[in-house]
Amino acid sequence: MSDTVQQIKDRLSIVDVVSQYVKLERSGTSLRARCPFHAERTPSFFVSPERGTYHCFGCNVGGDIFSFVQEIEGLDFKGALKVLAEKAGVKIVYERSRGGGAGKEEKDERDRLFELLETATIFYSSRLNDAAKQYLKERGISGASAKEFRLGLAGEGWNDLIDYLKGKKFSEKEMLEAGAARHSDRGGVSDKFRNRIMFPIADSAGRVVGFSGRIFGENASPEAPKYLNSPETPLFHKSRILYGFDRAKLAIRKHNCAVLVEGQLDLLASHQAGWGNTVAVSGTAFTPEHATLIKRITDNLVIALDADEAGIKAAGRAARAALQIGLNVKVARLPSGLDPADLILKEGKDAWSKAMREAKDIITFLLDVLQEHAKSPDNFRRSVEGIVLPYLADVSSPIAREQYVREIAKRLGVSEHSVSEALAKLPKTPLADPSSRTGPHSSTGTPPPALAKDGSLGRAQHAFSILLWQKQFPKPQLDTEAYELELRESIGEDALNKLKALPESDQEKLRFGAERLYGKSGSLKAEAKSLIDVLLKERLSRELADAATALKKAEERGDEKEVGVYMSVCNMLTTRIAELARKV
Repeated sequence: MSDTVQQIKDRLSIVDVVSQYVKLERSGTSLRARCPFHAERTPSFFVSPERGTYHCFGCNVGGDIFSFVQEIEGLDFKGALKVLAEKAGVKIVYERSRGGGAGKEEKDERDRLFELLETATIFYSSRLNDAAKQYLKERGISGASAKEFRLGLAGEGWNDLIDYLKGKKFSEKEMLEAGAARHSDRGGVSDKFRNRIMFPIADSAGRVVGFSGRIFGENASPEAPKYLNSPETPLFHKSRILYGFDRAKLAIRKHNCAVLVEGQLDLLASHQAGWGNTVAVSGTAFTPEHATLIKRITDNLVIALDADEAGIKAAGRAARAALQIGLNVKVARLPSGLDPADLILKEGKDAWSKAMREAKDIITFLLDVLQEHAKSPDNFRRSVEGIVLPYLADVSSPIAREQYVREIAKRLGVSEHSVSEALAKLPKTPLADPSSRTGPHSSTGTPPPALAKDGSLGRAQHAFSILLWQKQFPKPQLDTEAYELELRESIGEDALNKLKALPESDQEKLRFGAERLYGKSGSLKAEAKSLIDVLLKERLSRELADAATALKKAEERGDEKEVGVYMSVCNMLTTRIAELARKV
């Protein structure tokens, strides 16, 4: 594993990886950007090509290419390893277990669940029969798409998958944990999915984490839900997973836009129609976490849900979640009674493309729909106040908000001031946190402790950060050996050792901080020397205070010998402090 990690680092630079997600600009020897992990106006996210690291001074995250991909894709380390290995063209080689096992790989519980779900996917896809293929064809889904998205079939048996997985040495406990089986009413366990066309759901790295199954088959129960999704598991969190995201993210980045649809068939049809930037929700409403996932790649979202009343309401809810995260939201209006898959099947991919191109921003979309269905001007006004204004409050851009105020005032035939006044009276609702992360770092541990900013300890860290920063260069601007000796004298051996014992993540933050402050400085030597002098003056002042206290106690005891010693020490320290004061 360690060899694999090093090979990936040798082939991929931090710039190669980060620049696929954010636009970097040169800042001294580093590069900077607006942080992809939290909303900000002034760039505080820095990347060091030399050290292969990044750090954000706004949300205090940092690391290397692996931690970056973990954070931005919401993956664990092995998921990030898979993504980066594919980018680098490196084959993953796992270290063998020690002591026994005949060379078998050590697998943790999550590895076992991933392997089980992959095995289940192979099982289901091998059973996709002619009847299921014919149904998919009638819905406009080609055989190539069914194969590409690994569609399968769960038959009518109660234990088909369970028996197959047992043959592959998986336990019932693992099947339940992965959501592939459920507790049976008769005791024991049975297959979770029966009589369904199966759609594997993958994480950002392309690993199967769950399934969505559409009812299918002559023996399917008429009371069964049309779609059935995997339950929440250690791998599958439906509020964080978007169906097709692993396949769509490159197209989303390329076109700087994501398209959101509601169902798996809608997504497949959209991809076939040339819109590879399409994603879908899986058994849940569109959440702020979904919106955050999209915003890491693009600021633009087109919502294309069903044209019925439920679909329009769902589009509205999705738009609010997206607006709160800061996405630019448009809604594609579909012909009444047609979902995206039906529109593409019946009217062709050009009709779908036309709907995408004619998508309207959410405020205009809502105004159009409400105006068409309003029974009177007064009814329209009330609808705008109750439905449209809450969306307007979610718009983060003050310029866009002002444009919408103007549009609403024009439609209602009222002044812009009255619209603004009504907007101001809306109850404040907490916005979703755009910096919330769903990756492994959001649930393990707390952020690194903030380093001191004021006082002697803060200045000591400040001086130490210059040392760390300069030491990385083959030809530093400072004589780092001499500077370290001066720093040791000014703050003391113990304090310097404590700084050297800081975690590497904190030391990396200090390096970035020093470069940020002094990267363009033409007088680094003078500024560093001044800082050392201040630290030394503060240390000598503390020693003088201690000596003066000891002198007073010696005088009270009448110990003339100690009085002479401490008097001499006080005079010497006073002289040195005076000399330093003239310098600083």
